[in-house]
Amino acid sequence: MEKTSTGAFPSTMNSSEKQETVCIFGTGDFGRSLALRMLQCDYSIVFGSRNPQKSSLLPNGAEVLSYLEAAQRSDIIILAVHREHYDFLKELTEVLKGKILVDISNNLKIDQYPESNAEYLAQLLPGAHVVKAFNTISAWALQSGALDANRQVFVCGNDSKAKQRVMDVVRTLGLTPLDQGSLMAAKEIENYPLQLFPMWKFPFYLSAILCVFFFFYCVIRDILYPYANGKKDSTFRLAISIPNRIFPIAALTLLALVYLPGVIAAILQLYRGTKYRRFPDWLDHWMLCRKQLGLVALGFAFLHVLYTLVIPIRYYVRWTLKNRTITQAIAKRDDPFSTTTAWLNDSYIALGILGFFLFVLLGITSLPSVSNMVNWREFRFVQSKLGYLTLILCTAHTMVYGGKKFLSPSSLRWYLPSAYVIALIIPCTVLVIKFILILPCIDKTLTRIRQGWERTSKPTSNGQYLKQSSIFLDSQL
Repeated sequence: MEKTSTGAFPSTMNSSEKQETVCIFGTGDFGRSLALRMLQCDYSIVFGSRNPQKSSLLPNGAEVLSYLEAAQRSDIIILAVHREHYDFLKELTEVLKGKILVDISNNLKIDQYPESNAEYLAQLLPGAHVVKAFNTISAWALQSGALDANRQVFVCGNDSKAKQRVMDVVRTLGLTPLDQGSLMAAKEIENYPLQLFPMWKFPFYLSAILCVFFFFYCVIRDILYPYANGKKDSTFRLAISIPNRIFPIAALTLLALVYLPGVIAAILQLYRGTKYRRFPDWLDHWMLCRKQLGLVALGFAFLHVLYTLVIPIRYYVRWTLKNRTITQAIAKRDDPFSTTTAWLNDSYIALGILGFFLFVLLGITSLPSVSNMVNWREFRFVQSKLGYLTLILCTAHTMVYGGKKFLSPSSLRWYLPSAYVIALIIPCTVLVIKFILILPCIDKTLTRIRQGWERTSKPTSNGQYLKQSSIFLDSQL
């Protein structure tokens, strides 16, 4: 738990005055970068090193002394050394008593030790006020400045005054401190820089599965089937044609999967009659990944647009058009103009353009710099109302693309329908269920549940009903 120390720490001085001295143990890349940033902010820096005479490449204006001498010069000591080198601190137990010890270390892998480095340091030096900070900022970020890198610095510690003092230093450096509570949060903070796209793994894996499945599906229909039936070599389709089928299918499917968990959550709330029950873990994780799913879907949509734009310059397309023109000229015939086909073609293109425009709009509003400029109602309108409109337009774009051949038996190859027919299953399912959920008789009940109403459940012996117990906080859909 956090506590307030009895000793008073000197407060940071005004920017117009010379800042107090800060001690940094360690002369590595991060220690030097942090010292340079602090010197630029008018701090006085003294390094603590095991070999003061051999230390080099230090920023101008910084002193380098032994650990003992450096620790005596400041009441804020930043520990820029790895955990395996903490043993020398035992000799400085008395000197470090009552001082603020800022641990900036990270490990080589997640959960490398039973406890966090900061907690281990607090056990090693019980008299010092250990604060975890700066471990999520890189040396490059410190050198590049706040405008070119992440500005957030996670801070945690058991002593509130010591933590506040460190947060003041963070602000002076032009960074943004985020108070994470007591030192118990240090393990999570230390694991954070070691995570590789934690919220992107599920979208990436799902996208890979979709691409692999539809790739082999299209290979069977468009390459193996023509070869088996007419010895026709269509392998050239692997470069443009098949990818340009996979990308829109993946984009549409992933977009539908963005809204599917919200539909499932609504069904669960209707079934349970309350919002005060935890969703399954898989559904919670799915809902947290919706933004990433949408951005990956937008990436596939962009690829589809780019691949579509190169269709006119493909050799196969130019050869087909030239050959058809010559054939018709020799035969002295032409194809009659079909108003129905023209309508279908123009509608298909128009729906695709409108759907892609709204798709891009959804992606832009999901950016923090944009979403922070709108209120919750505006953000919800764009992501929910316009999001479903985007799904409707993209689904209609796919359906019109099939035209009259949508479910025609002639389009089957080895009894396999076109890939876009399979791609319509999830989007159409989501839209149908959503349409049912917005019916007044169902939407009214769902709205009441989300406002805190609970359906009565078990009857008691005297005929009265008891409400279901509430065990979880409100979940926004």
